Amino acid sequence: MSALGISSIVFVCIFGSAMLGFYLRTVLPDHHLSDDSMRVVTLSTALIATLAAVVLGLLISSARTAFDNISDEITQTASKVVLLDRSLANYGPETKETRDLLHRAFASAIEMIFAEKDSRLAKLAARERLSGMEQFQAKLRELVPRNDAQRSLQSRALELSNELVQMRWLVIAHESDAILPPFLAVLVLWLAIIFVGFGLHTANNSIVLTTLFVCALSVSGAIFLIEELDRPLEGLMQVSSAPLRNAFAQLGQ
Repeated sequence: MSALGISSIVFVCIFGSAMLGFYLRTVLPDHHLSDDSMRVVTLSTALIATLAAVVLGLLISSARTAFDNISDEITQTASKVVLLDRSLANYGPETKETRDLLHRAFASAIEMIFAEKDSRLAKLAARERLSGMEQFQAKLRELVPRNDAQRSLQSRALELSNELVQMRWLVIAHESDAILPPFLAVLVLWLAIIFVGFGLHTANNSIVLTTLFVCALSVSGAIFLIEELDRPLEGLMQVSSAPLRNAFAQLGQ
């Protein structure tokens, strides 16, 4: 489900909980709404609100860290591709076919990661999509160095190509590490309890409704932010493709 869809469901749940609190205030007997009862509700709501605030803060921090990690991996991939291409260029003219294969494989990877299509990571992980890099590595192994310098360059090129494949799988593995639904469900339950408590504490009027609406919108916005940051290769907050595209422009030169 999209980040907008999840945050919309969260908004409906927690704002609906406030409406439930208003309804309970009108149907419960007066002794259930006594000062002593409301003090217990206030303290309990404050405790749950503290837990929810800590969890939301940790989730935002974790999602931002994951987003930054993917961004760093993209930048590192760009630099390693350029270094790999320069190593092959320094090896000699016999690597022209190998460099052309790297050029095509890298172009395909950029298209798969940043093109606006569904199931991009599934395509990125597909066997046929990996064959380009496998063919490239096979070409590297077929090179026959004539001196120590070429042997060093071949070894360095193989090392860089292995690091590129590893980074590709790290990107794929990250996308399966989304926020667990049971974890999100518990968080939404806490938020719903908090908003029921808000509804129990006050009468239903336009000022209160507007305030609770804005609060519910803000909380669902935080969930939207978490979900967007946790999906760095899609949505409104995807990582920049500029490092990869700049690196691609340097290939073959």
